[in-house]
Amino acid sequence: MNYCQIIRADTANGEGFRLSLFVSGCRNHCPGCFQKETWDSIYGELFTEQVQDQLLRELAQPFYEGITILGGEPFEPENQKVLLPLLERIHQQLPQKNVWIYTGYLFDVDLSRGGKCYLDGITDKILALTDVLVDGRFMLDKADVSLNYRGSSNQRIILVPQSLAQHKIVLSPYNN
Repeated sequence: MNYCQIIRADTANGEGFRLSLFVSGCRNHCPGCFQKETWDSIYGELFTEQVQDQLLRELAQPFYEGITILGGEPFEPENQKVLLPLLERIHQQLPQKNVWIYTGYLFDVDLSRGGKCYLDGITDKILALTDVLVDGRFMLDKADVSLNYRGSSNQRIILVPQSLAQHKIVLSPYNN
C-alpha cells in the first residue's frame, strides 16, 4: 500500500486533534473529489513498517484524540490487508485512541458479508477496530460545506461499535 500524506494535529477529519493518514488507491473516482491524485494506487510513498512505527509514536502524544484513515480509499482490498495490522497495533498499544475511517463504500452494502469490498477475515476485523465510519461516495450535487466531518449530505457518520452490537446502523449526532 502507498500513502500520499500524513497530517498532524488535523481538526477537519474527525473529532478533536487527529493524526490523519491519506492512503493511495481508489476505484470510486467521485466527480469533484478533492484528492484525485490518490486514485492511483502507486501515488505517494510506500507504507512501510518504519512509517507505521512513526505513526504510532506520533499518535501516542497525549493531545491526539485518535487517528483518521482516509484517502484514496481505505477499503480497497489491497489497502485493507495493510491497514488491519496497523489498526491492531493501535488497539493493542494505544487503546485510549479512537479510529475514524472515511470510505466511499457503504457500511451495510459494500462492507458487509458478500459486499463488493468485503474480504473474509479482514473487513470484519477492521470494522471491529473502528469507532466511527464516514461512508458513502462524495456527491458534488449534494456537497455542503456546513456539514460536520463530511463533504456531501448523502454521507453518513456511523457509530460502528453500537451499529455492530445492535445489528443496525446507529448514526452519530453529527449527522444532524
